[in-house]
Order: sequence, then structure tokens, then C-alpha cells
Amino acid sequence: MKLIIAIFKAEKLDKVREALTGKEITRMTLSRVSGHGRARHRTGLFRGREVDIPLMPKIRMEIACNDEFKDEIVNLILHSARTEGDSPGDGKIFVLPLEECTRIRTGETGEEAI
Repeated sequence: MKLIIAIFKAEKLDKVREALTGKEITRMTLSRVSGHGRARHRTGLFRGREVDIPLMPKIRMEIACNDEFKDEIVNLILHSARTEGDSPGDGKIFVLPLEECTRIRTGETGEEAI
């Protein structure tokens, strides 16, 4: 089992969810987060003035899956969250081993619980 954690631009959420649900991947947890990678200094306009934007709004998506679905899920997120051109700040995808999963309602464990 794997836990996939993807952090990407907030404006890409609809496109990423559409790509995943199109392949019947519907079980996910979403959180609104903020942060920055290498591109630390950004500016924007606020009420006609240029201001520093220290942290960019991002989405954190978590998907627990069986091993055989990992590559497909990663590729769907990768292609749908990427912006055109060489735009910094598109995000990251992390894949971690998932030691255990238990469904609270039934008590099922392991791959059946996912």
C-alpha cells in the first residue's frame, strides 16, 4: 500500500480532481495549505500597490492506494497539475509506504480497507 501526497497550485484543483475522477479515483483528502519552494520571493498587486507574497496558496491532496494503482495516480496528478511552459511552483508529489490502514466503520484492515 502507498500514501501519495501531492502539493500543487490551488488553481489546478479542479483539473486534477477531474483527471482522477475520470478514472474512478474518488477517495482523497484535500487540505488548503500555503508555502514556497525555491521561488521564495513573489510579488503581487493589492489595492493598486505592489506587495510581497511570502507564502503561496497550495492544495495538499492525500490518496491511499494499493500498490498497483500508484503509477497511474502519480501520472494523472503530474500531467494535470503541471502548468504550461517552465513555471516554477507547480508543486511536488511524494509517495510513501503505507504500513497499515483500518476502516473505522467496519474494522477492516489492509488493502480491503482502502
